[in-house]
Amino acid sequence: MIMLLTISICMLLTAGYILLMLAYIKGWTQQKDFRLPPVYAPYTKISVIIPARNEASNIGACLESILAQKYPHELYEIIVVNDHSEDNTVEVVQEYTDKNVRCISLADHLYIGQQVNAFKKAAIAAGISNSNGALIVTTDADCVVPNAWLMHIAACFEIECPSMIVAPVIYYSNHSILQLFQLIDFMSMQGITAAAHKLHLGNMSNGANLAFRKSAYEFIGGYEGMEHLASGDDYLLMTKINKFYPGSISYLKSPNVIVSTSPQPSWGSFLQQRIRWASKSGKYKDIRLTLILILVYLFNASFLVLTIGGFFNSALWYIAGLMLLVKILAEYVFIILVARFFRREWVLMYFPFLQPLHILYIVVAGFLGFAGGYKWKGRNVK
Repeated sequence: MIMLLTISICMLLTAGYILLMLAYIKGWTQQKDFRLPPVYAPYTKISVIIPARNEASNIGACLESILAQKYPHELYEIIVVNDHSEDNTVEVVQEYTDKNVRCISLADHLYIGQQVNAFKKAAIAAGISNSNGALIVTTDADCVVPNAWLMHIAACFEIECPSMIVAPVIYYSNHSILQLFQLIDFMSMQGITAAAHKLHLGNMSNGANLAFRKSAYEFIGGYEGMEHLASGDDYLLMTKINKFYPGSISYLKSPNVIVSTSPQPSWGSFLQQRIRWASKSGKYKDIRLTLILILVYLFNASFLVLTIGGFFNSALWYIAGLMLLVKILAEYVFIILVARFFRREWVLMYFPFLQPLHILYIVVAGFLGFAGGYKWKGRNVK
C-alpha cells in the first residue's frame, strides 16, 4: 500500500513537472525579441546604481562597459555606492574623472548605531536618493554590459511605459564542472523568468539587470517594510511595484541587453549564493509562483525518496530512472531554446550528466534557504 501510494505521488509530480516545462517552452517562444525602432532618439535621463562591497578587482571593467554606451552621454549618470569595502574599491572608482561617475558611501547615509540587515537594499536606496534620473537602472559591480544596453532599456521604457523592466543576465564560464553547472542552472532560471512573465505564472527578476521608474519607487515608499529581509532587493521591490501598478512590468528580451557576470569561484560560495536566493521563498506572496516552487521542490525531493526506498524495494530505482529520463528530456527541449538566445549551445552536451547534481542542489539549497541563515560578502546573515 505504501509503495503504491509512493509511486502514485511520484507519477503525479512527474506529470505536473512535464506540464510546467511545456508551459515554459510556450512562454519562452511567445516572448518576442524587442527591437529598436528604425529611427530612435532617446530622451530619458537614466541613473545607473551600482552597490559595491570589496569589488576592487571587478568595478573597473563594469564602469568601462557602462561608459562605452552608445547612449547620449548627457542622459545618464553612474552612482557607485561603497558598502563598507575593506579593499580599494573606492580608490579604483575615484580614478575615473568622467563627470558621469560618482562614488558615495553607504556609511554616510546610515544613522549612528543603526542596525542594518539588508545592506544591498540600503546601498541602492542611498544611490537613488542621490540620483537625478527619471529611470533607475541597477546592476552589480562584477557585471559587464553591452554597449547598446541603456539604449534598449530606454526604448522599452519610452515605448511600453512600464513601471519596471526585467532584463536577462548570463554567466561567463570555462569548462570546469563548477562553472558549467552554474551556467546551465542560471541560464535555465533566466529562461523561466522570461517564460513565466509572458504566461503570468509569477514575476521574477535579477538585480544585475533591472530598471524601474523613479517616481514609482518613491510612490510605493521604496524598500520600506522589507528592510529586515537581507535578500530580495529585486524580487520584493518588483512585487511591491506590481501591487501598486499591476500589469506594468515589462520583460526586455534582447541579446543587446544581456548583462554578463562571473559565477561563484567555489562550491561553498555557490551554495551560499543559492541559499541566499532560496531564502526569499518564504516571502513570496504570489500563489502561482509559490505553487510552482513547491512542485519543483517536491519533484526533485522525490528522487531522494525513491533512491533511499530502493534499498528496500529495487523497483523504486527503476521508477527513479524513468523519472530522471523524463526530467532530462523535458528540460532539454526548453534549455535548447534558451541556449540559442544566449549563444551558449556548446554547453548542452554537458546537460544530461549534471542532472543528479542538480537534483541534490535543489533539495539542499531549498531546505537550507528556508530553514537557516547564510554567509555573504563576509557577513553572517539571518
